[in-house]
Amino acid sequence: MNGVHDMGGMHGFGPVEPEANEPVFHAPWEGRVLAIRRALGAWRKWNIDAGRHSIETLPPADYLRMSYYEKWLASAIKLALGAGLITERELETGQRDPSAPVATPPLTAAMVMPAILKGSPTHRDTAAKPRFAAGQAVRARDINPTSHTRLPRYVRGRRGTVERDHGAHVFPDSNARFEGENPQYLYTVRFSARELWGESANPGDSVHLDLWEGYLDVA
Repeated sequence: MNGVHDMGGMHGFGPVEPEANEPVFHAPWEGRVLAIRRALGAWRKWNIDAGRHSIETLPPADYLRMSYYEKWLASAIKLALGAGLITERELETGQRDPSAPVATPPLTAAMVMPAILKGSPTHRDTAAKPRFAAGQAVRARDINPTSHTRLPRYVRGRRGTVERDHGAHVFPDSNARFEGENPQYLYTVRFSARELWGESANPGDSVHLDLWEGYLDVA
């Protein structure tokens, strides 16, 4: 979807300033938010793409003022309420709602590290043949979806060159809408800086993006 979260190529936000020796967590509560997201995700009430989309739907003013883990927490609350994992009363009081059913959490402490090590692979087998090959010219589609997409606005309608075929992966757009994984081939596509930002860009610069087949047309 189009929104303030799609900040790539936008002006006015200043340079990216890396933090030297940045810690994994700046405060203990950030680690707890990560744990909450892991625990809630184990219920399988949503998927990673739906989770990302829930962050994208935060009000623009909130999105811009919140830190990374504040966004994660706001998203977790929204998802948990929508899935019925918590009630409004529990959110307001911090206490169990007597009217809510009691369920056994699917993730135990002993299961956490194996789950982290396993990860969440998105590669899928498919009988379909790839439409594109390395070296082929393509153009990113100029689309404006109302739900989640991994095709950033600044590259839509721009011409690039396929550099690598990564095989078929879960398509995030349909997965976020719970319409199935719809595996599609994923390609690394190179776009010149001048194609994206005009003649004032350095001619030697380029941007590489991993884009699903559904985002691309033959140039």
